[in-house]
Amino acid sequence: MLHSALMNIMVKAARRAGRSLKRDLGEVENLQVSMKGPANFVTLADKRAEEMLYSDLTKARPGYGFLGEEGGIREGTDKSHTWIVDPLDGTTNFLHGIPQFAISIALQRDDQIIAGLIYNPANDELYMAERGGGAFLNDQRLRVAGRRQLNECVIACGLPHIGRGDFALAQKEMGALQPKVAGFRRFGAASLDMAAVAAGRFDGYWERNLQAWDIAAGIVMIREAGGTVGEIDGGDLLKTGNVVCGNEFVHGELTRILRPLK
Repeated sequence: MLHSALMNIMVKAARRAGRSLKRDLGEVENLQVSMKGPANFVTLADKRAEEMLYSDLTKARPGYGFLGEEGGIREGTDKSHTWIVDPLDGTTNFLHGIPQFAISIALQRDDQIIAGLIYNPANDELYMAERGGGAFLNDQRLRVAGRRQLNECVIACGLPHIGRGDFALAQKEMGALQPKVAGFRRFGAASLDMAAVAAGRFDGYWERNLQAWDIAAGIVMIREAGGTVGEIDGGDLLKTGNVVCGNEFVHGELTRILRPLK
């Protein structure tokens, strides 16, 4: 299918960086057997992918700002537009040779996310969305799942781990939802979890304390697939990173259950 000039730029940049990450994944799998381990290698792979994305996106749209996980904010002359980029979402998965990771690219115009792309180079799944233009997976139109009974729903989530997260709050949230849903899934890459909600694979998803580059592309993806995405406690989602999403019913139910627990 035909894409806009903007989406073509994003796709081209993501596929080039994705080829680099896919090669690096093979190297990581080989490094698993070494005593030193692959952590340093993965850090370099992450930074290399971000520089490739920065180079391609800024060459195509000179002056746009750039917010990346590795390099932080790089101001542009165009104050209305900012690329929001995670060059390797799911770093821990990548580090262990698990093929559940993604490149995430979003474009923010003033206070609106107008385009998003989420690409898993390991299986070549490419999710795309533009504001007002729908959401797609490899050119197939996406719609969120239609379930309206929470006990039939599979919900994705994040879990705290060493050095990160509120363990007590997470336990309360899991305890409140476990008796009400058909199952939980924790895959370790926020952008792909949101893409899976847009594709109807998951009925809903929530996680706290994410970064803008984890969720920006997913926000427009879910909305263009007919879903609802918001901030768990009603704040500014891109600032807090406390995301909850699903179809209108699931989003409402998850918010109703989770919000009083904090």
